[in-house]
Amino acid sequence: MDLSLLRTFLAVYRAGSLTGAAAVLGLSQPTVTAQVRSLEVALGQQLFERLPRGVAATSVADELARQVASHVDALTAIAERALVPRQPLAKPVHLAGPAELLATRVLPGMADLVGRGLRLRVSLGLSDDLLAGLAAGRFDLVISTFRPRGRAITATPLTDEDFVLVAAPAVAARVDADRLARQPAAALAGLPLVAYAEDLPIIRRYWRTVFGTRLTGSAAVVVPDLRAVLAATLAGAGITVLPRYLCDRELAEGRLVRLLDPEVPPINTLFLATRTGTTDLPHIAAVHAHLLRHAPEW
Repeated sequence: MDLSLLRTFLAVYRAGSLTGAAAVLGLSQPTVTAQVRSLEVALGQQLFERLPRGVAATSVADELARQVASHVDALTAIAERALVPRQPLAKPVHLAGPAELLATRVLPGMADLVGRGLRLRVSLGLSDDLLAGLAAGRFDLVISTFRPRGRAITATPLTDEDFVLVAAPAVAARVDADRLARQPAAALAGLPLVAYAEDLPIIRRYWRTVFGTRLTGSAAVVVPDLRAVLAATLAGAGITVLPRYLCDRELAEGRLVRLLDPEVPPINTLFLATRTGTTDLPHIAAVHAHLLRHAPEW
């Protein structure tokens, strides 16, 4: 059986659409359609049901994918290594993720791989958009703030980020310490908030998790970059909630004050996502392994 037909089948199976598979494979949609049809004729069985948007795998496709996926992925990786046997990092890696994490932790930690020949192309954005780009073949790896779903993407837990409630010392001094210990939400009620978005997603989660109450009101400052949120908070614009990795230095230097130290701080697990079947490709495998190895240091 033609290996290219099986590779196309797997791409359609994982993407859930002919168009998505065509983008990943670098083929036209008519070519993908013809190859799937050729495989169905060869097998004498239907692999996909055509839907108004995309395709649905039949039970035959489910069984075929279980039988061939690991073998096709392995052969694809072998073919890729054969093209550049002495230069596994020669092919550019397209990495995407949250701007703040990539700028402060990920990119500084990639310098040694770049020194060994890695060519890195970086995109920044929100996880929903970046994961759609990953499935469409625009990126090789995405650091996601939530676990992605679907056959097209494989996700591995990368690290946990924990969140801290912080303020500049002058702002923190305005908080009644005794009341903060007894009624923390009430003690903070009069202070301006500095937020990442109008709906205050990070701050609301902190209030719900730590205080067990719903936050009401709106932010004094809204800026869609956590580094800018940090800068405004350092300047005394108000209080905020930040991932600890982003403000560790400022806390250590005393330029920020941690208002509370809950026994169980809110955390969020970050995931390292790839298109299913690509983690054995040499250039992707090198970056994937590097990130998993160094993420605990963040």
